[in-house]
Amino acid sequence: MSVQIISKIDSKLTLEFILHAKESVIFERKWVFKPDGSIGFTPSKLADVIIGMLNAEGWVIVLWVSNGEIENLKTLENEKYHNYIQVVQDMILPPVFIQIEEVIIDEKIIIIYHINPDKERVFYRKDTQKVFLRNGDETRELDRDWARKLEYDKSIRRFEEEKRNDFDENDFRESVLNFYKKKINFDGDYRDLLVNRNLATRENGEYIYKNAAILLFAENPEKYIPSASLRYIRYDGSKQSTGVNLNVIKDERFEGSIPRIIELSKRFLQNVFRDYYYLDLETGKFVKIPEYPEDAWLEWLVNALTHRSYNLQWNVIYVKHFDDRLEISNSWPLPSMVTVENIKETRFSRNPRIARVLSEMGYVRELNEWVNRIYDSMKKSMLADPEYKDMNDIVTLTLRNKVAGHEGTISDIIMKKVEAHFSSFNATDKQILQFLFENNQASLPDLSEAFEKSDQAIRNGLNKLSTLWITEKNTDKIRDKHASYIFKKT
Repeated sequence: MSVQIISKIDSKLTLEFILHAKESVIFERKWVFKPDGSIGFTPSKLADVIIGMLNAEGWVIVLWVSNGEIENLKTLENEKYHNYIQVVQDMILPPVFIQIEEVIIDEKIIIIYHINPDKERVFYRKDTQKVFLRNGDETRELDRDWARKLEYDKSIRRFEEEKRNDFDENDFRESVLNFYKKKINFDGDYRDLLVNRNLATRENGEYIYKNAAILLFAENPEKYIPSASLRYIRYDGSKQSTGVNLNVIKDERFEGSIPRIIELSKRFLQNVFRDYYYLDLETGKFVKIPEYPEDAWLEWLVNALTHRSYNLQWNVIYVKHFDDRLEISNSWPLPSMVTVENIKETRFSRNPRIARVLSEMGYVRELNEWVNRIYDSMKKSMLADPEYKDMNDIVTLTLRNKVAGHEGTISDIIMKKVEAHFSSFNATDKQILQFLFENNQASLPDLSEAFEKSDQAIRNGLNKLSTLWITEKNTDKIRDKHASYIFKKT
């Protein structure tokens, strides 16, 4: 099926995309008219959204498209239509150039606003001086304190924008460039594409590339930007030791362009993480779950590579793998408006150029949802919430697993017995099994307290599981009220 590209400025904008793509921090579509025919989305509201995108990560607003349909603007008076075209000049400060594209589709007109984020300036309304910021798929007004924080954060963005006169374009990895061109339906010279995406400039007939282009497409970015790599370290145990007690058992380094690091590290980690089983109390079947859900660690890995402060060239991204947890550390001081407490709700991209390209490549799926996906994937795997720590300009995500506690505690034979007899288990029997599986052992007082059941009900359940050769007492005493019960080894 042929792809209908509707924009002469951005080949990513196909008819299918503008009609059905999910709105996000970088994409917005608006329907102007209310059901009664009056104007609902005014030029004033449009100005707020444009300002929000200018202050965030930019990209595109499409007017007169909603719910997969296109409005007929022939009913809009010329003067009112002109107000939407003039909104940038009339309502936004400081002055900024935005490419506005009028496109005819099936004899209907839509307007596309192509918005590039500004690395230094904070934009605001000319009439009210109000400042707005795009956060997720919403546009929020900022108070004075937050506006000052935004101005500070913007100053850190300059690194990805820096031009590199020393870069040799022969150092680009052609396969990554071709992959990107294919993703956005671009058939021209990659150099023109990089200029179009503000990853390069053309001066006196020569192309000059920016740090963002080097990080995204160079064969070896570290030739120009030290520490632009990722390091995996596997430790024996749950602590990091040094000197004579050094407990490193694997040390791998991943280098290259950001997309290549993502692919190489993803395949590597998929192979090193173990699996564990949990008992589905609805089906009575044991379900295999990876040590860490891929959605959790991959989301953070991609975003560490996307948003790290590459100007801090003294540290790589670390993935530290312990028996009981995974720690991913990044030289990425949180933006001043983002804290560990509000990280689920507040977004700010340190490298918006890099973020946009990785989004178009498919690595950054929804720019405003990645933190929530980490929480959701851990919850679905019945693991603890992710933990965030921001210390000394290093942000660390910790994911905790259940593998260390389960390893070797239940055999295939016992799992098959549980599944075979599951239909005969009552609610108390199932609760005992679940408790044993999560804690490896259980005593009568432990279970009575956990489930608020009588000792006799718990004792009946334990005796039933022992009779079926699923559990056994872990004691030499004949009578021991505090004896622990464990799964049989075979």
